[in-house]
Amino acid sequence: MALVKRKKSKKTSPLQRSKKLLESEGYTVAIVERWNPWAKVRQDLFGIIDLLAIKPGRTLGVQVTTLSHKQPHIDKIKTSPYFPTLQQAGWTIVLHSWRELKDGWKVDLEDFNANNKTN
Repeated sequence: MALVKRKKSKKTSPLQRSKKLLESEGYTVAIVERWNPWAKVRQDLFGIIDLLAIKPGRTLGVQVTTLSHKQPHIDKIKTSPYFPTLQQAGWTIVLHSWRELKDGWKVDLEDFNANNKTN
């Protein structure tokens, strides 16, 4: 009897969910979070951006997390030394916080540029 290796079911990551959502809204999206094999950590663009999304007249810097990690990411964005410069450059910084519900996944959006909102 031959053994058949089962493939582990791969769940879609929050990062991939956000990328798909933004693409469905007409954005061109690049993943700018990188794995640093020497430090063994993930590194975000400017320390706060996982996805860069662009379309005519709009540049989004998107940080992605799960709902249970939302507050530490809000704090990370608020205290970033790059945040004011990104805003002055006309970028919109957004936090996508994902949670799983009975009927699927839902994202909470936190726009840090809406009326200078920082939560």
